[in-house]
Amino acid sequence: MPTAEFIPILVVFLIVLRWAGGAVLEWLNRRHAEAHRSAIPDALRGTVDDATYAKSVDYTLAKSRFGQWSDLWDNAVLVAILFLGPLPVLWEESHARFGTSAWSAAGWLFAIGLLLSIPGLPWEWWAQFRLEARFGFNTSTLGTWIADRVKGLLLAVVLGYPLVVLLLKLVEWMGPRWWLWGWATMMAFQILMLFLAPVVIMPLFNKFTPLPEGSLRDRLLKLGERTGFSARTIQVMDGSKRSRHSNAFFTGFGQFRKIVLYDTLVAQLTEEELEAVLAHEIGHHRRRHIPQRLAWGAVVSLAGFALIGWLALQAWFLAAFGFASDAGVAPAMLLFALLGGTVTFWFSPLGNLWSRRHEYEADAYAKAAVGSPEPLIGALRKLSEKNLSNLTPHPWYSAFHYSHPTLLEREEALRK
Repeated sequence: MPTAEFIPILVVFLIVLRWAGGAVLEWLNRRHAEAHRSAIPDALRGTVDDATYAKSVDYTLAKSRFGQWSDLWDNAVLVAILFLGPLPVLWEESHARFGTSAWSAAGWLFAIGLLLSIPGLPWEWWAQFRLEARFGFNTSTLGTWIADRVKGLLLAVVLGYPLVVLLLKLVEWMGPRWWLWGWATMMAFQILMLFLAPVVIMPLFNKFTPLPEGSLRDRLLKLGERTGFSARTIQVMDGSKRSRHSNAFFTGFGQFRKIVLYDTLVAQLTEEELEAVLAHEIGHHRRRHIPQRLAWGAVVSLAGFALIGWLALQAWFLAAFGFASDAGVAPAMLLFALLGGTVTFWFSPLGNLWSRRHEYEADAYAKAAVGSPEPLIGALRKLSEKNLSNLTPHPWYSAFHYSHPTLLEREEALRK
């Protein structure tokens, strides 16, 4: 059985190893970008002009340097809060002031979550108002940025707090098997959010307007008819309120399903290209990628709940971070959330590999749906150009960080 003295050493080693792995990947990716800076690779010539390509390299390097420093800061904060003692001190203080009920334990978790978000706020602000602004992407105001975070906090309190209370109540009601009921409760909540998010939550952050009558709307509706994809509505989202980056997606299920296009996307692409992009999103639906990912997420979530249930009973685990041996489930939940990324990082290439397979399948579906690969290729090229995407990522970096194939990989697959 691991000792309370050994666990901190192991945890620090895992945190440093994950940071070092990320740093090496960033270094490799920067070197790769620098090596291709002088000229556009032959395979990509004609995709972007020289000035845009040079700017995309600068954007890649700037994001990499910023990300490496912010990652170092995040890991330093993580080590400090784990081993300098604030968590067990605040836990005992919460017990002394508010008792040991599920309500107070959930309040402790939320208070810790709020405190942990504060050190990262300056980095988020810099990324939005310095880094993104430097390359012409930021369109947000400070007021919008603050409002987004306040709304997120209020949603966490209104929706998340009762959920956490219920999970902790299940410990009292169900005993050692609480984690199985907790997992079922979490899955039910996530399914409920799939229906509520497009109707209640997303409109709190963005304005959605129906796509105006016209040739584009007619084209997209006909695509939906051809592919058997019925949606309640096609809407345009004011993505330009915060950024010039662009995207498209569909959300919800059944009668709540809706197609969403960023206003920036509508402005950047031709009608034929927009049709191909939507066909790609429909491809995800027709190939049942969303249910597959939900099912896999349910399996991973079940394993996570089982692990939390086991760790909450291990005195050596809780003692390693300064908690009493009978501290219970709430501290185990927090520690699991804080440490999970140190392990899951190393499995990200497997998840990305699966995601890329889905992207290739959706691309192939779009190609068949519109009758040609050219509209989607044109859309992908424009999106890569407008978003200053890294056109020459290092293969290892791509494996760990890219859930989508690169532009060149997607073009090659589409032309087969």
